[in-house]
Amino acid sequence: MAHAPQIKVPATYMRGGTSKGVFFRLHELPPAAQVPGPARDRLFQRVIGSPDPYDAQIDGMGGATSSTSKCVILSKSTQPGHDVDYLYGQVSIDKDFVDWSGNCGNLSTAAGAFAIHSGFIPAERLAADGMCTVRIWQANIRKTILAHVPVRGGQVQETGDFELDGVTFPAAEIVLEFLDPSDEGEDGGALFPTGNLVDALEVPGLGTIPATMITAGIPTVFVKAADIGCTGTELREAINGDTAALRHFEALRVAGALRMGLIKTPEEAATRQHTPKIAFVAPPADYTASSGKTIAAQDVDLLVRALSMGKLHHAMMGTAAVAVGTAAAIPGTLVNLAAGGGARESVRFGHPSGTLRVGAAAEQRDGQWVVTKAIMSRSARILMEGWVRVPADGLGSARD
Repeated sequence: MAHAPQIKVPATYMRGGTSKGVFFRLHELPPAAQVPGPARDRLFQRVIGSPDPYDAQIDGMGGATSSTSKCVILSKSTQPGHDVDYLYGQVSIDKDFVDWSGNCGNLSTAAGAFAIHSGFIPAERLAADGMCTVRIWQANIRKTILAHVPVRGGQVQETGDFELDGVTFPAAEIVLEFLDPSDEGEDGGALFPTGNLVDALEVPGLGTIPATMITAGIPTVFVKAADIGCTGTELREAINGDTAALRHFEALRVAGALRMGLIKTPEEAATRQHTPKIAFVAPPADYTASSGKTIAAQDVDLLVRALSMGKLHHAMMGTAAVAVGTAAAIPGTLVNLAAGGGARESVRFGHPSGTLRVGAAAEQRDGQWVVTKAIMSRSARILMEGWVRVPADGLGSARD
């Protein structure tokens, strides 16, 4: 039986923040994959190694975690005043779909650096050593992100002494600004889709749970750790090895998605795993991070743990960090109360890998809370570049 040979597609493998992904330039994709649809999804699934019933992604570039099962497309921006359009796909590890419903805040960092690496930024803007501001249009959620990328000698400066908990080695600091980061959605929703800072959420198997539901950065449902039998000091193993706990978290996510208007029926949640995120918060406490480092209660304002694609994240998703910072800035939310209450412009929170500081500017307009921007620091670097190869068998029109 004859089999088609592998095809090769220009690609760059990058770390951004505490995530990794395969980056593509839109014009270098096979023609059928240059537009949204099944051909693009099949290509990206094969690149990453999904769907994989073994949950290992051995036959692909993925790392069998939500943080490493990602693809990105960059292109010259179609939006006035922007440099690049950035489209993000979260590839399910074991199920047959790619979720395009949200952004990856960590890979937003790498998107800024990749824009420079790829020649999307005019050379005259890179002539002087210092900082180059890349204006990114985040196409999934239709928002603007400013990536302040250090440059030297006309190139991205990747090495440096900036340390990020959850990343082993230091690198150069990239500052991200998420402008007007509330996800307004197709129906023109608000920062708080229900209109409330705290709602009573009916969750099968858990009962009535107080929840703060917010759309800043990415739609997120916040609950108190104590209300779901947690402490807020948990590491990945404590949650991801507990099938009953994961079922309860998924029930909570479905209930939140329904209340936020993200889905109309519970069944729709199966094809929208990337959003909303679920996070639980607690007041400061001492704990040992996954690296073995001791995190002291006095070093943080609160504790936050978040789930991505059905599993507890090893650190913190960048978009969820935006949600944390925004909710912390608004008095009365569960996040704000866990941090001690009152007005604040920034917050440092403890996560499984260590700590993270994020700032947010929120204000009331006509009685409604709005967030104008959120700021945090990450780092990014190229891990490998060249071509990714995928078997043409089974790709159908994606190979054309």
